Amino acid sequence: MEDAVQKLKKAIIEGDVPSILEATMQISLQKNASDIHIEPRRNLVQIRIRVDGILQILVEYPLNLHPGVVSRVKIMSNLKIDESRIPQDGRITTFVVETEVDLRVSTLPTPNGEKVVMRVLDKSKKIPGIKELGILGRNYERFMKSITAPNGILLTTGPTGSGKTTTMYSALHFLNSPEKNIMTFEDPIENQMEGLNQSQMRPDIGYTFATGLRTALRQDPDIIMVGEIRDRETIDIAIEASLIGHLVLSTIHTNSAVETITRILNMKVPDFLLTASVNLIIAQRLARKLCSRCRKPQAPSHDAQKKIQEAFQVFSPYEGFDMAILNDPVFYEPNFDPCPQCDGQGYKGRLGIYEVLFMSENIKKAILAGSPSFEIQQLAQKEGMVTLEQDGLIKAIQGETSLEEVYKLVKNN
Repeated sequence: MEDAVQKLKKAIIEGDVPSILEATMQISLQKNASDIHIEPRRNLVQIRIRVDGILQILVEYPLNLHPGVVSRVKIMSNLKIDESRIPQDGRITTFVVETEVDLRVSTLPTPNGEKVVMRVLDKSKKIPGIKELGILGRNYERFMKSITAPNGILLTTGPTGSGKTTTMYSALHFLNSPEKNIMTFEDPIENQMEGLNQSQMRPDIGYTFATGLRTALRQDPDIIMVGEIRDRETIDIAIEASLIGHLVLSTIHTNSAVETITRILNMKVPDFLLTASVNLIIAQRLARKLCSRCRKPQAPSHDAQKKIQEAFQVFSPYEGFDMAILNDPVFYEPNFDPCPQCDGQGYKGRLGIYEVLFMSENIKKAILAGSPSFEIQQLAQKEGMVTLEQDGLIKAIQGETSLEEVYKLVKNN
């Protein structure tokens, strides 16, 4: 790591633009960064990288180097070098210290020059198995039942950067076999998987998710993955596909599993079609994992203890979960002292927090009866749904993350 940092500083002093970018990419890979931000300010340019969901300053360099850096990025990603008035999107495939990397590039004009953001996709990283995602107990059983069903819709929901696409890829990796025709419609294609027929959306020429889905129905598919459901047309075709015998996986933007039902109904989808097609809704977040080497015990405050007790008032324990652990829970918090494992950050890596809503007969009846969201939520919990807050707290009790991290992610629910 130190070698790459010194290389970056040396490249800035020497004005060596290719080496600036190479060293930045190398450090980003070493730190498992998801994004690189190159941002021109009034008097300098700042490079920040997003590690475990948090942006941190990597280095700063003089403004006079910035046009060369932007031009270099544009050349590598086949963008127009002489166009700086409008945003541009491109892609770079390169090798960084013998590791093949995909970089999804976006440029944006600002008063101080063009900002560049690069999403880092390390092609050497394996798609996690379903068990590695952290879907526990009953949630896991319901997830597996839904993705192995012959037809229906499985939706994942959550904010940008909550790991929805990774969940979809894990499911596709499990389902992928020579006997199945799996088609995906993505914007962009983040991971190219052998055995899948993946298609990149091009809204600028009219090739949208709805268009792709309509085409898929003429391509003899078994399983279809749609990057995102954004409008009535896309959900209508997804429902049609599921009702005629296809399994459809997709993502949608809402805060919780139950809110997804409201969102679909607000798209003017008839309730009987929703209940006939949707099998499962997963709401998820990504929490930072506590460093296992330097974490320290934390005594929760009185208010926190009260909040935890309230969170588990309606809770159905699943196989392997000991309710006694809730009587005297032990929590941990980050330790920001120097640590060789986490570089003094207190956290290292991320884990998923999940809420899995299975569309049982009782849930379907409640939807058809026009029951409000809070009643459907209560019914789902009585039937064994573990909420985002509960799943996060269980993982905090297990020492995987902190109370602060859990409530930062679920405070809006």
